[in-house]
Amino acid sequence: MLNQEDYVVIKTLKQHGVYNKDIAYQLGVHPKTVGRALQRGNAPLRRRPKRTSKLDPYKPQIDRLLSEGVWNAVVILREIQAAGYAGSHSILRDYIAPKRVLRQSRATVRFETPPGRQMQSDWGEIMTEIDGQETKVYFIVNTLGYSRRFHFWCTDSLDAEHTYEGIIRSFEYLGGVTEAVLVDNQKTTVLENRNGQPPRFQERFIDLATHYGFTPRACAPYRARTKGKDERMVGYIKQHFFVRYRRFDSWTHLHQLGEKWLAEEADPRLHGTVHEIVGERFERERPALRPLPAQRYDTSYREWRRVSWDAYVDVRGNRYSVPGQLAGQLVVVRIGLEDRLRVYADEQLVAQHRLQPTALGWVTVPDHHAQLWSNAVQVERRSLSVYEELS
Repeated sequence: MLNQEDYVVIKTLKQHGVYNKDIAYQLGVHPKTVGRALQRGNAPLRRRPKRTSKLDPYKPQIDRLLSEGVWNAVVILREIQAAGYAGSHSILRDYIAPKRVLRQSRATVRFETPPGRQMQSDWGEIMTEIDGQETKVYFIVNTLGYSRRFHFWCTDSLDAEHTYEGIIRSFEYLGGVTEAVLVDNQKTTVLENRNGQPPRFQERFIDLATHYGFTPRACAPYRARTKGKDERMVGYIKQHFFVRYRRFDSWTHLHQLGEKWLAEEADPRLHGTVHEIVGERFERERPALRPLPAQRYDTSYREWRRVSWDAYVDVRGNRYSVPGQLAGQLVVVRIGLEDRLRVYADEQLVAQHRLQPTALGWVTVPDHHAQLWSNAVQVERRSLSVYEELS
């Protein structure tokens, strides 16, 4: 006998054009039972005792995962097994199958590219626990168009500097550079992109492309899914990596587990579209990648500062010393993503500091102010005889 949940499934499947006999087959009932339920407009009021299943205690957990967008049965099985489930995989698949019609369609067209031709870049975000705190994590995913091998990097910002850093880290992880990089129309890379006109890229993104020798490409407006391979990887990471790992001791710990997961799960997987092991397919793409440049691109923040008359620069609420001869001059400060401060005068590095909170005080290198002390006003010296004459 049907229950209310079965009726909801029947009604939904019928609205999607599924035949009664196919609905009945999925629910394990007679087609006439399905027809009577549709005519009646609800489930039967009388219910007979429902057969119990090993899956019953875990259905709320499964439904929660489905509501969070986790539809991969292997991932869900691993989660409920960790909670004590001892049943088979087939029972789980039978429970999920009728619900799949409720999943939002993400159908799109895939375009295959030759080895080394293109890398697709995109951002995702998720809430997870880092050092005991619920934290919003942004992760950039860069996927090779041919082999589907990908790399991702997590951070706390979506700005241009972190975007460029993520692309560079992926090039370094993959061991080379593709001919082109396809990005979405985020302002960190694209200034303007109108239909029928070539896109205008950010000047610094063009500088990055020139340094690494790739051609920047942008998705057609309102068609971000033209880079569907990478869009798919965003979901793959959310539904696999961030389901398997839910707590991290630190950002470093997160990145360590990410690299481990890429090597142990992502690279050895059999890809459903190309029907090959991703790592093995990448070995054919590796020779087509261009070599990395000899010098790494500097993704640091770049700002101007006026040196104060006591030879300090103000950066993020604290003060850092520079050589005394620069007092009153304009200098360039570069703030690395690892919180390293570098100060340049006439393109020459003149000072380096590790950024620290204001509560820890100003950061001073004694040698920077040696000249200031040597040029200090000298105190006039008088003979004691002057005072003896007045006595």
